[in-house]
Amino acid sequence: MSSDYEFSDNDDFEYNDDEDMLDDDEGSASDMEMDNINDDFKIDKGPKIKVYEVEHDSLPQDAVVYLMRQDIEHISGIFGVDSEVASLLLRHMNWNKERLIEKYMDNVNAVSVAAGIAPPERSPEPSSSHGGPRRSSRLGFTKSSKSKSAEPSPPASEPFVCPICFDDTQQKTLSLTCGHLYCTACWSTYVSSKVRTEGESWITCMAENCTLVAPDSFVRTALADDTQTWARFQELLVRHFVSCMPSLKYCPYPSCTNTVSCPGAASKSALTSIVPTVHCGASDTHVFCFGCAIDTDHRPVICAVAKMWLQKCRDDSETANWIKSNTKECSKCQSTIEKNGGCNHMTCKKCKYEFCWVCMGPWSEHGTAWYSCNRYDEKASVDARDAQSRSRASLERYLQYYNRWANHEQSARLSAELYAKTEQKMEEMQLASALSWIEVQFMRKAVDESVRCRGTLKWTYSMAYYLEKGNEKELFEDNQRDLERAVEELSELIESPIDPEVIMSLRQKVTDKTVYVQKRNEIMLEDTARGFLDGRWKWNVDVEGFEKD
Repeated sequence: MSSDYEFSDNDDFEYNDDEDMLDDDEGSASDMEMDNINDDFKIDKGPKIKVYEVEHDSLPQDAVVYLMRQDIEHISGIFGVDSEVASLLLRHMNWNKERLIEKYMDNVNAVSVAAGIAPPERSPEPSSSHGGPRRSSRLGFTKSSKSKSAEPSPPASEPFVCPICFDDTQQKTLSLTCGHLYCTACWSTYVSSKVRTEGESWITCMAENCTLVAPDSFVRTALADDTQTWARFQELLVRHFVSCMPSLKYCPYPSCTNTVSCPGAASKSALTSIVPTVHCGASDTHVFCFGCAIDTDHRPVICAVAKMWLQKCRDDSETANWIKSNTKECSKCQSTIEKNGGCNHMTCKKCKYEFCWVCMGPWSEHGTAWYSCNRYDEKASVDARDAQSRSRASLERYLQYYNRWANHEQSARLSAELYAKTEQKMEEMQLASALSWIEVQFMRKAVDESVRCRGTLKWTYSMAYYLEKGNEKELFEDNQRDLERAVEELSELIESPIDPEVIMSLRQKVTDKTVYVQKRNEIMLEDTARGFLDGRWKWNVDVEGFEKD
């Protein structure tokens, strides 16, 4: 399924830019003041879209609603049905217009019943020359599918009793086209519970085994003055639309309602050569990966390898590796035994079997050689030692990369504390020198770049763990080393004590180092991104097989 959404100059769609204009007016003075400090950090930005970036747009909720209406109007015009029927049809087909048109033209009745527009026992009939509901002669289906909100009152001798609450005093009732009549209070409670408690936007009739779905106008009538639930219902419709579109994704940050459009990352095949890191536009901190569920920037490693690494860190496989590296099983009862001394003469506490820790053979065959093994040259002994050595080497290799990955992750978690210390240091600089608050912002920029680069370094270790040995990996690790060294040097400058006599020289050093770190980070990201596009990176695991699983 593909869907291309573009706004043209002729579209009658307006955004509310009042707040943006207000922010621009209030921030214009500060922007001019920031020009001086920004001059210190100028670098060659190159093309607008860098090789490691992807084109994407940020859409507020009303823009997504506009896209939904475009699809609804498109289907409504093709089928000759009203917008509510078109909406139910699209929602039933998960907003796949092409598949809906194919299925609907093939069997109108089946799709109408499945979409909850018509009951199974009421197949649409051709239009007649006399009165009655207006139908589409071409499609054979009722033009309008609206609710019955003002049902005739029952005879006085037989007062209406709601089948749900059994209240015979209710005067207002509602029903869908199926005719199942219930009081408005029960409908309101039912719809509100579906929306607010269950998070449902596909609300069927309350009657047992009735599959008719309530259109939007019926939901609005049932909710009456409950504007909050109605707003929640509309939000659920938007979320369902976004979840069905491969080129759209909701921002994962709490309370953020923005959506990101990224057509370049809509297919799984594209994720083997790009890392679609996007931001929703609501805040500079709302950065996430469009291609997977990792809600952070995991550049430079692609999604499949990043997920593989996180799974490896989460599961118990490394605990099993430790057990395999540090323990053995008794040759007689298969109990797991850990060696707690230097002697190779082992005695199983469970079955009292005595054996050699090196060759796992009976200790009785070793004579009096308590601290040596006379069977080192036997094949079984060699295999046992080799298996343990391989397991230990594998564990040590994993820990080599994991410890460095975890170190940068811990540094990122401590960024809030680092920002607080830096702000305090900036205030001290301002008091101890003639620098203004704007002029000491170089420290804040340095911390921003340090945190950003540590995020890059963290994921480079997960990528290096899965890269095959060779020249390409060595070049990758050279870039990694240069970036890490530059970040550590910048971190030392950031945390250095404040001396009033060297503040100006410190400012120049921090500024220069920040620019250098930024350049090293770009080199790292650009080279890795080009490597994916050129197919240079080779893995020591089956990345494609993991992605399929």
